[in-house]
Amino acid sequence: MFASLRSNFLTGLIVIAPIGLTVWLVWSLIGWVDGFVLPFLPDAYNPALFINRYLDIGIDVRGVGVIVFLVFTFLVGWIAKGLIGRWLLGVAERLVFSIPLVRSVYSGLKQITETVLAQGNANFEQACLVEYPRKGIWAIAFVSTNAKGEIADRAESQMISIFLPTTPNPTSGFLLFVPLKDVIMLDMSVEDAAKLVISAGLVYPNGNDPTQPADPPAIG
Repeated sequence: MFASLRSNFLTGLIVIAPIGLTVWLVWSLIGWVDGFVLPFLPDAYNPALFINRYLDIGIDVRGVGVIVFLVFTFLVGWIAKGLIGRWLLGVAERLVFSIPLVRSVYSGLKQITETVLAQGNANFEQACLVEYPRKGIWAIAFVSTNAKGEIADRAESQMISIFLPTTPNPTSGFLLFVPLKDVIMLDMSVEDAAKLVISAGLVYPNGNDPTQPADPPAIG
């Protein structure tokens, strides 16, 4: 009986924990955006203050700042695409670039933002296996693209760039340039490979049983 209660509790925890954490993270993120955006709004134009002050309902109204931020960002993007917007942006950037310390910070942040957002449609092409950190030890990596420019010109064989994620946080890792012949391409999707990395090998794709010994990778 105790084993049954324990099993039911763990099953319920497995169901509730991801949902609860997701709701908490989204709720906290909305609150953080509201806390950053709403202080810039005059009280007369703050819907959250209006609801609590005039309707006297005394609840935590969230999401207003997110809506204001989305509308403001859309308007800025629309204006920046126009002739006047491009001119104003150019003037502002020239002013920023004239300040030594601010210039360095702005340039770095702009490059990071453009890489992450402007190329948002770029995805990893395929999952693969690569020998790391030494021969005989294999790690999952994601193929970015074929090596280009000086890296490709100086290499003796065809090179590809791969991202080797860390476990359990796949957002950090290493950029490696390796010969294509030394990489084993996998049939599993990038999403399944990411699940395998995040779960530290506990969640296998294609219904494979992690309790059974995995077949050694075929080198060839």
